[in-house]
Amino acid sequence: MVGTAMARQRAFSGTPWEEKVGYCRALRVGQQIFVSGTAPSDGEGGTFAPGDAYAQTHRCFAIIQHALQELGADLSDTVRTRIYVTDMGRWEEVAQAHHELFADCPPVNTTVEIPALMNPDMLVEVEIEALCDAPSPQNPQATRSQHQPREQFQGQPQSRAMILGRPIQPATLPPVTASDLDEGCLD
Repeated sequence: MVGTAMARQRAFSGTPWEEKVGYCRALRVGQQIFVSGTAPSDGEGGTFAPGDAYAQTHRCFAIIQHALQELGADLSDTVRTRIYVTDMGRWEEVAQAHHELFADCPPVNTTVEIPALMNPDMLVEVEIEALCDAPSPQNPQATRSQHQPREQFQGQPQSRAMILGRPIQPATLPPVTASDLDEGCLD
């Protein structure tokens, strides 16, 4: 039996690094989209909001959102985020931005500290993976998934947010101090 190759769709952001290094911003293979590490570029070769981890995180996700839309998806299709920070002491700013974007459709997440990024004033870089619904035979252009709001996840109301299967009170979302975090949450 001969295997069938899946079509690949690529999105490019137009940075000189894509051609120089040989990569694309995002790649869709079937229902999966993989987005390259995305730094907070200002679009002109510099860094967006130097020194502001919160704003830089939002900028990374804005660039990612644009790439996802080119491939028929949306941030709500995200199933995994990986966030690289140059100073783990800034994790609260990054976590706040992530929470604002994903509170209604939370993906799995990993946040790690790294020694440096391409520009010394870049504090954060983000990569994601997304999973989209397959296009229907009736509407092959329909590729965006329709996520369920948090209140419908496993029958839990929005006020019953969970970490490691245990409820957290809304006042502690996002967790901003070590005492707000559930034991074992940071791994």
